[in-house]
Amino acid sequence: MKNTFYKVGIALFVFFAIAYSSYAQVLDKSWKSITEMDNDQWFASVEAKAVAENVLLYQRNIGGWPKNIQIQKALSETQKKELLALKSSTEGCTTDNGATCQEMLFLSKIYKQQPDERYKKAFLAGLDYLLAAQYDNGGWPQFYPLKKGYYTHITYNDDSMVNILNVLKEIKDKTGYYSIQPSEEIVAKTKTAFDKGIDCIIKSQYKQNGVLTAWCAQHDEITLLPAKARAYELPSLSGKESAKIVLLLMSLENPSKEVINAVDAAVVWFEKVQINGLKEERVIKNGKVVDKKMIPDANALPLWARFMELENNKPFFSDRDGIKKATLAEVGDERRNGYSWYTNEPKEVLKKYEKWKNNLSVAVKPVQKAEVKKPKDDYNIVVAQDGSGDYTSIQDAIYNSPSFPYKTVTITVKNGTYHEKVRVPEWNTKISLIGESKEKTIISYDDYFGKINLGRNSTFFTPTVLVEANDFKASNLTIQNTAGPVGQAIALSVVADRVVISNCIVLGNQDTLYSSGEGFKQYFKDCFIEGTVDFIFGGATVVFDNCTLHSKSNSYVTAASTPENSKYGFVFMNCKLTAGEKATEVYLGRPWRINAKTVYLNCEMGNHIRKEGWNNWSKADAEKASFYGEYNCSGPGFQPKSRVSWSHQLTKSEAKKYTLENILGDANSKSNSNWYSN
Repeated sequence: MKNTFYKVGIALFVFFAIAYSSYAQVLDKSWKSITEMDNDQWFASVEAKAVAENVLLYQRNIGGWPKNIQIQKALSETQKKELLALKSSTEGCTTDNGATCQEMLFLSKIYKQQPDERYKKAFLAGLDYLLAAQYDNGGWPQFYPLKKGYYTHITYNDDSMVNILNVLKEIKDKTGYYSIQPSEEIVAKTKTAFDKGIDCIIKSQYKQNGVLTAWCAQHDEITLLPAKARAYELPSLSGKESAKIVLLLMSLENPSKEVINAVDAAVVWFEKVQINGLKEERVIKNGKVVDKKMIPDANALPLWARFMELENNKPFFSDRDGIKKATLAEVGDERRNGYSWYTNEPKEVLKKYEKWKNNLSVAVKPVQKAEVKKPKDDYNIVVAQDGSGDYTSIQDAIYNSPSFPYKTVTITVKNGTYHEKVRVPEWNTKISLIGESKEKTIISYDDYFGKINLGRNSTFFTPTVLVEANDFKASNLTIQNTAGPVGQAIALSVVADRVVISNCIVLGNQDTLYSSGEGFKQYFKDCFIEGTVDFIFGGATVVFDNCTLHSKSNSYVTAASTPENSKYGFVFMNCKLTAGEKATEVYLGRPWRINAKTVYLNCEMGNHIRKEGWNNWSKADAEKASFYGEYNCSGPGFQPKSRVSWSHQLTKSEAKKYTLENILGDANSKSNSNWYSN
């Protein structure tokens, strides 16, 4: 009997010794390798559960994780207390070097084997973090909350943004890759975020002499142009980061024409800039690279430089002094040996490209037909990002609305950020675009003059929302151009007659709102409109009733181009003029064309309004041809005695003529005579 117990004991000892040895081998791997393991047995183990406790401890309350931490390493009680104290801190939260995405992958794998609700909660908090960190233009910074310096740039470096988009892709497509499934509402948000991210990638692809090429490791978060990071990471085209970007684009089902063009152009570029006949040779001591050099080798596989000149694709290198070098040999030991200056990653793109191209015709055509559908009611259409409405896109709803209808077509838009350019064509009259709430129903885009680059009239191609159809109404919406302070960038363009915009927020910088059309009349009621230079401009006859006009910089509120035969131009009634901290010297208006007409009645003016009030835009003729007037205004910005001599302070009898009926009414049309009143 003793002998039997002895044998059993030895067997158990051997079993646990082997098991312990295998788990120790796991924990000796890098954190990235552990998160990527396909080993259900280990993720069901006690050791995995211990690691999961570390993952939960390292996560900040905001949902993100810091980077470059071997989370699997055992923690002392003191370290655990320190991590608990850091929970409310947001410092160091990032997606760089795989952070956050790797921890989410680990949580998904252990939740599948050990369904602890804490793992699910932490995974979903990580997803919320990724969604919150995204810029309106679709890019992601390196750190969120934003960290000053180059960290605010859109970061493709080390595949940071591609990693995020791959997470969102699996979730939006409901592939089951992640064992934790978010709500339908969150899935809809991931789809929107993913689409915006792809749009950002397409827009940031660098044009070299008008020809699409590849991407930089970092792009400016406003202009989308290649940007500098660390001293030795200069603006350039990247052979490494561009490869993973293209592989992501090639993974899209039914790719758009823009995506196909981007891939085609990048492949041409990869083939053009590949380096043949050169091999990297390393000297390694004690597991560390102590010397690295490039040597000729006719049989070497193709390589690509990590950094290439924007103008001519010539490879370059640099040390911590930021000075470009022609060869790697010129770089000091520390950076030469401690950084990846060459890559072979584009080989995967070239390997898969031909098959991808051959499959395109099969993949694209059927879905294009299937996407066209008819709403249940042609005159009451619902747009919702979660798929509960007739359409998920506002533009799709408009495109499928009846042309020249006999009655109003009401398009109800549920809360969400709709990252799209919206056009209401001339034939889609009588549309009412009604948001669920003005703060949470957002139409957003980021075109601007330099990005459009179609010549001197590029401004007019930039609107987020363009209204060309008569009898249009919009309410309870935010319409914004998120391009930032980069020049002309229209949020809302209204080139139509009998248009009512009520209870809306219109956001932008220069040229936020364009209201125009000779003889056209428009009515803005209870709106908030902000901008910098000439942020309300155009030639229509427009009444702004009870609106807030918010200046963001020292500039001009209006730039009217009223036609000579128009009796009225821009008329502001009962409005409030406010300003941000940077705006201390703002004019009420200047004449875009010399017959400009702008009048303020019963408006409250902040102290940011210049005492002279008006500017002639260096057009002496405008002082005689234009009409700038005020009546019964108030606030520190209303200084009638100090106004320019060629402006007008209206008399009571003159002011009585400025009624809605007189300005907007149409005596020649019984059906449209009071279109603005309902």
